[in-house]
Amino acid sequence: MIKKVLRSRKCILVADDDADDKELIKVAFEESGADTELRFVENGEELMFYLNRQGKYADEEKYPFPSIILLDLNMPRKDGREALREIKEHASLKWLPIIILTTSTEAKDISKCYELGVNSYTIKPANFSDLVAFTRMLHTYWFTVVQLP
Repeated sequence: MIKKVLRSRKCILVADDDADDKELIKVAFEESGADTELRFVENGEELMFYLNRQGKYADEEKYPFPSIILLDLNMPRKDGREALREIKEHASLKWLPIIILTTSTEAKDISKCYELGVNSYTIKPANFSDLVAFTRMLHTYWFTVVQLP
């Protein structure tokens, strides 16, 4: 059973297999001044291990439970669509806010993700300054405006 843990510092779990994108996201959050812990996983399978506290992810100090998830769609092993479906069907996880952050502009991907219960679908910004603006806006909205469980 997953415990909902309220933390004073918010944690964002990023599921993305692209090393360059992960580094850019990390630096963009630093640039934006967001007081946020970031944790990264490489694919949907690893994401589910993290959320279910399996294997190395059982260490809650090292791997805090996320407040929100940034989820890429196209990843190996288990892609973002499969992980999204699994999370939203899981009674102890379905409350977790999930934001798709992807390069896919396909209408079918957008529709399917909202059908599955995603909270937001966002196209990865094309340049670094837009990524910094995105991270600042994301942090403000999800951690200042919205009341999370």
